[in-house]
Amino acid sequence: MNVLFLTMARIGSLEDRGVYTDLLRKFHDEGHNVFVVTPMERRENKKTTLVKEKGGVILNIQTLNIQKTNIIEKGIGTLAIEYQFLRGIKKYFSDVSFDLIIYSTPPITFSKVISFVKKRDNAYSYLLLKDIFPQNAIDMKMLKEGSLLHKFFLKKEQKLYKVSDSIGCMSEANKKFVLIHNPSLNSEKVEVNPNSISPLELFQTEEEKNTIKKKYGLPIDKKVFVYGGNLGKPQGVDFVMETIAATKREDVFFLVIGSGTEYNRVKKWFDIEQPKNAMMMKGLPKDDYEFLLRACDVGMLFLHKDFTIPNFPSRLLSYLDIKLPVLAATDPNTDVGLVIENAECGYWILSGDQKAMQDSINKFCDNEENYLQMKENAWKLLLTEFHVDFSYELIKKRLKHV
Repeated sequence: MNVLFLTMARIGSLEDRGVYTDLLRKFHDEGHNVFVVTPMERRENKKTTLVKEKGGVILNIQTLNIQKTNIIEKGIGTLAIEYQFLRGIKKYFSDVSFDLIIYSTPPITFSKVISFVKKRDNAYSYLLLKDIFPQNAIDMKMLKEGSLLHKFFLKKEQKLYKVSDSIGCMSEANKKFVLIHNPSLNSEKVEVNPNSISPLELFQTEEEKNTIKKKYGLPIDKKVFVYGGNLGKPQGVDFVMETIAATKREDVFFLVIGSGTEYNRVKKWFDIEQPKNAMMMKGLPKDDYEFLLRACDVGMLFLHKDFTIPNFPSRLLSYLDIKLPVLAATDPNTDVGLVIENAECGYWILSGDQKAMQDSINKFCDNEENYLQMKENAWKLLLTEFHVDFSYELIKKRLKHV
C-alpha cells in the first residue's frame, strides 16, 4: 500500500522520534510504502527537494515562514501552502498511486490537495485532528468571532471535515466537542485516535542523572519540575511565572525550556526577578532536550484558562516516555488532567489556582513512595493508551471496511 502523509510540521528524517514519524515507521515496518510532504521554510534558504530514505520518501516543499514568524507572513504562508503542496505532488508523485492519505491539523487548508489525490487515485483519507481551528484562535482572541476571516476559516474547516473519510481525535473530550459543534458530521467516521509514539524504555542510574544535572547547572539535591515546549499565548505563561514566584520550598527547582511568541516576555521576567529557584533555557535540539529531560523529576503541562476547546498536549508523551510523573495546569474543558489522575501518574489543577498548584507540588515532594509509584504508572499509561501500534491498527481497521 502507498501511504501519503501531509503535514505542516517539519520532518527532517523518518528516523526521528515523534508522534508522526513513529506512526510512519510503523507503516513502513508493516510493509507499506511511505511518502511524506513537509514544508521547508524560507528561512532555511533551500529549494524544494526530494529525499529518499530507508523508511520512505520525503518531499521538502519550499514555503514561506509559517512557524515563529510575524502574523502576516504566517497567514499568507498558511494559505499558500495548499497550492505549493498540490504543485509538488503533481510534479514529483505523478507516477505514484496512493491508497491512503493521512494528514494532520494544523492547517485546515489541505482540502484541495486531499480532493485531488482522492479523485485521482481513489485513495482513503484519514484526518489526525491535532488542533481545532479557528475556535482556538477565537479563545485566544487572535480572531474576532463572526468576522469575515472567522467565517472564511469556518468554511475551510467544514470542507476539511467533509473530504475526510475518517477523523481521529486526540481524546474523548475532543471527539465530543467536534460532534457537538458539527451536527451535520457523520458520527460514524469520528473516533478517538490519540497522540502515540513507539516507547523506548531507558534505564538510568542516579549517578548518570546527576552527571546531566551538573552539565546543565541544575541542583542535585532538589526535585526538578520541568516545563518544556512552546512558550506562547495558548500556554498561559503568566501562571508559569506566578508559580515560580509563589513556591517557597527549598527542595524544589523549576526548569523552563522553550521558544515561542511569549519567550521574550518570560525571559525579561527572569532577567528582572532573577529567581533563585528556577532556570530558563532557549529551546534545545530534540536530542539534547530529551537528554536533559532525563535529569528532571516532574513534567509540567500548562494551558491557558480561557480555552473552550479540549486541547491534549503531545508534550505529555515526552514525559511518560521517561517515566516522569506529570503536573497539569489547564482549562476545565480538556480531559488531559483526567487521564493523568485516573492513571495515578500525577495531578491536575485549574490554571490560575495557585493554592491547588502548591498543594500538588507538596504531594510530589512529601511522599517518596507515592512518587516512585507514579513513575511506574506513567510508563504503564504510555504502554496502554498511547502506543503507536494502537493508532496504526485503528487506521488499518478503517481501510478494511472500505
